[in-house]
Amino acid sequence: MRTYKLTVFEKTGKQLLDETFTAETDEEARGKGHAMLEEKEMIQLTHRLASPAGKLLLFHS
Repeated sequence: MRTYKLTVFEKTGKQLLDETFTAETDEEARGKGHAMLEEKEMIQLTHRLASPAGKLLLFHS
């Protein structure tokens, strides 16, 4: 299992969410991250999901 990091920000730069979770693959992590954003109603806010290698899997500004 690999550890991924999801962060969400307001337009002012204030951090609203900083969560880590594990997944087997980047594709699985992308799905989990997207589901978390929708569940928390943060999908339209600035967010990013980074892999352990620093690769951006989800990004919205």
